[in-house]
Amino acid sequence: MARGDWTRETLAAGVRAGDRRALARAITLVENSEPLAYDLVRELYPETGGAYAIGVTGPPGVGKSSLISSLVRHVRAQELTVGVISVDPSSPFTKGALLGDRIRLADHFLDPGVFIRSMGTRGHLGGLAEATLQALLILDAAGKEIVFLETVGAGQSEVEVIGIADTVVLVLMPGSGDSVQALKAGIMEIPDVIAINKMDHPAAKTMLNEVRSILSLDRERAWRPPIVLTEATRGENVEELWSKIEAHRAFLESEGELEERRRRNLAGEVFAVASMRAKAHLEGAVADDPELRRLLDEVQRRELDPLSAVREILDKVFHIGDQNGTDPR
Repeated sequence: MARGDWTRETLAAGVRAGDRRALARAITLVENSEPLAYDLVRELYPETGGAYAIGVTGPPGVGKSSLISSLVRHVRAQELTVGVISVDPSSPFTKGALLGDRIRLADHFLDPGVFIRSMGTRGHLGGLAEATLQALLILDAAGKEIVFLETVGAGQSEVEVIGIADTVVLVLMPGSGDSVQALKAGIMEIPDVIAINKMDHPAAKTMLNEVRSILSLDRERAWRPPIVLTEATRGENVEELWSKIEAHRAFLESEGELEERRRRNLAGEVFAVASMRAKAHLEGAVADDPELRRLLDEVQRRELDPLSAVREILDKVFHIGDQNGTDPR
């Protein structure tokens, strides 16, 4: 079907049938924030909730794509259908995704039970989590049983993207300063399972002990993130890693936590997208309104304090007055 020929009905039918061209077109519409994408996701949304989303994050160069490739091979041997969304926020020039690392996933491109898509920010940082959620919902509606969300790096936008996953796998590599930085930066609050890739590295055991000692500081969590040493390129211990992911899923389901986590993630997503839209609206309103710009100038000249400016801007743009005379904070 030609690019312009898709309608909401034909796209929805194609997605439900798992048609690859329909999926590719639908995700492109999502990336470009096309109105048709909103209509499509609205129609398909009641049919979602079947896919299990696994977020895979960690510093660049630790072998996430190779590990996902091995996991996909393992999962396909169990005859489960798979989607992979590789999210790359670091591609400012092409406005698309950098495909270099995805070559490792090439083995699976011809497998009809696997759908792989790379996504870039396309210039709207912060909109990546929104686009990723929509793409996940489309793959979910297409009947994919497992969806991997891979992020490059471990910054704020990656944390937002990973916020929609059911199980988060953090991949680290021994002998890499980045990995230790990731531990220190508090990213340890995120993972449910940890893979230390390149297990043959002489520092692998040392890193395992380091990570274990950092995890032991957190006694609050009911789930203790297991640590698995892997060698992705040879597929070593991938089966064990998958069994830990399944154990986490079983834990969530037995505690009634899976439904609760999904509810929390979706609510968080609604607020995150609403905040982003409100911020964009606010910035546009201030840019177009000389009076609001004057308020900012006064703050910058220290003639008006920031909170008084906030009060006036919110009142003018969103009609949120400080009715009770209470502190706007």
